[in-house]
Amino acid sequence: MADGETRAARADGRFGRGYLTDVWYLAAVSSELRPGRLVHRELLGEPVVLGRSPGGRLFALHDVCPHRAAPLSAGRFHRDASGAETVACPYHGWRFGADGACTAIPSLTADQAMDVGRIRVRRYPVAESQGLVFLWVGATPGSEPDGPPPTFPGVVGGQPKLVDRMVFEAHIDQAVVGLMDPAHGPYVHRQWWWRTAGSEHDKQKRFEPREQGFAMVRHEPSRNSRAYAILGGQPLTEITFRLPGLRWEHVVVGRRQVLSLTCLTPLDETRTEVTQIVWSDHPAFTLLKPVIGAMARTFLRQDADMVRLQNRGLRQDPSLLWVDDADRQAKWYQALKREWSASRREGRPFVNPVEPALLRWRS
Repeated sequence: MADGETRAARADGRFGRGYLTDVWYLAAVSSELRPGRLVHRELLGEPVVLGRSPGGRLFALHDVCPHRAAPLSAGRFHRDASGAETVACPYHGWRFGADGACTAIPSLTADQAMDVGRIRVRRYPVAESQGLVFLWVGATPGSEPDGPPPTFPGVVGGQPKLVDRMVFEAHIDQAVVGLMDPAHGPYVHRQWWWRTAGSEHDKQKRFEPREQGFAMVRHEPSRNSRAYAILGGQPLTEITFRLPGLRWEHVVVGRRQVLSLTCLTPLDETRTEVTQIVWSDHPAFTLLKPVIGAMARTFLRQDADMVRLQNRGLRQDPSLLWVDDADRQAKWYQALKREWSASRREGRPFVNPVEPALLRWRS
């Protein structure tokens, strides 16, 4: 073992507790938000109405009308005589602007004075980048982002070649640790086009800290990972993780690129939405798009099935034995999460706790 011992890893912020705040979470793919459409989302246990006004403005609000608690997402857009666009509640037509302030209560008569602007629903900052829509969840209502949403290398080839989404029955901590685990491949993802029985080898990879996370630095893919053969040539890949739950693999094959981005969005304490998005300018993703899409969906569903099995054991509240080096990334995730929370609580800059390392495991 790298540190000479096997440790019991009852992680800080253990499964079933705690979310990160003051961070950007993926809320949607841009193409899903057509002008004039309202979409109900759930994020960190809170209902959110996400939409793009007929004029093209993005917004996100708490999806509960303060009058009779009807969901605003079931309402419609309203444009007044001045051209201002608001969301009208489906129950009594109360209207709210993109800033969360109430602009009108239709049931009031002309002689009933009321400062409706004092009525507000929570507004969530929202931003669009690289064809993705991110929503900022602050620690307190009214807090503003201290930076733009993350950007990713390899967003090439126009629209994504694949967008797949499913819900894992797990807290985001459990989902993150499961997806970054390097040793489960021969057991969970065993099929002829990826790994076969007995196809296990010693691995050795270099890691280094990156912004709010870490990366397995660029390297040749393992020889027993057959799917890379579709790309031909001599592919080089780099895998990066970033808080709160973003993992991407950027593959370069000569002048061609592939980016596989996995975004984890916590719906509530027991459910995490996992969105898989792939971009590429490699011709294989045009010629073999249905095949590659089926392979990616198979991977995601196999991970989800394992999470459901794992939940049986987690109900017993066991101490989890995490070992170096195969579980070092899981330990880094917990350290990153603790440091992020501490830095926000103490009002100081975030200091990445990850140090460069050479990790070894067998898979």
